[in-house]
Amino acid sequence: MTDRTEQHSLRIEPIAYIRTDFAEKFGLPRQSGLVPELTGEIVFTGAYSQPDAVRGLSDFSHLWLIFGFHAATKHSKAGWSATVRPPRLGGNTRVGVFASRAPYRPNPLGLSCVRLEAVYASEQPVRLLVSGIDLMDGTPIYDIKPYIPVADCHPEASEGYTAQTRTHRLTVQFPAALLEQIPEEKRAAAQGLLAQDIRPGYADDPSRVYGAVFAGYDIRFTVSGEVLTVTDVIPPEATPRKEHPQNGETL
Repeated sequence: MTDRTEQHSLRIEPIAYIRTDFAEKFGLPRQSGLVPELTGEIVFTGAYSQPDAVRGLSDFSHLWLIFGFHAATKHSKAGWSATVRPPRLGGNTRVGVFASRAPYRPNPLGLSCVRLEAVYASEQPVRLLVSGIDLMDGTPIYDIKPYIPVADCHPEASEGYTAQTRTHRLTVQFPAALLEQIPEEKRAAAQGLLAQDIRPGYADDPSRVYGAVFAGYDIRFTVSGEVLTVTDVIPPEATPRKEHPQNGETL
């Protein structure tokens, strides 16, 4: 009998990479569209950087991005697990990997829906400006498909366990003197990002200082109850900080 696994194996390569303000996983929105102000630029590579390849794309308002979890190093070291612990459920409850959007999967591929802001087809390399992103800088993009409302939107769909955390948002207290250290065009995105509560779901220590690098700025903060307070902003030119804990899972 033919080994179907071998028969249907597929080798893929990136068609593009995305440039964003996130140099690390910690701080990323758990899903696309949660912070509309966050933008990224998709840069096509090599033979895929052709104007003809994006012809007609500007007629669509949203796109599906099929990408690779390139920073999910656990996948290459320990393989995949049949169950994962979504951080939004406190980090202790397990669900099946296929009932989650965790990066540690048999095939470490992700799906993200973003808004298309602009198409730069007359320049080289060909680029797309998108918003509502949830991807790290340098994430490989393996395919792009137009979002089709009549086919892709199902208002009657059930939310599963995600309904428990859908409305969770923090009140952000960002002192004016600290906010002014961040470029004006990045401020709304920074505040929207922090409001999403980017901490791991099991973290609830009001004395703990967290740090998220956004647009090169290390934003330090504490969380007490439902209030997040920014305590410091370290500019890009400052001494590199130590790594902070990373979320690891996206849902």
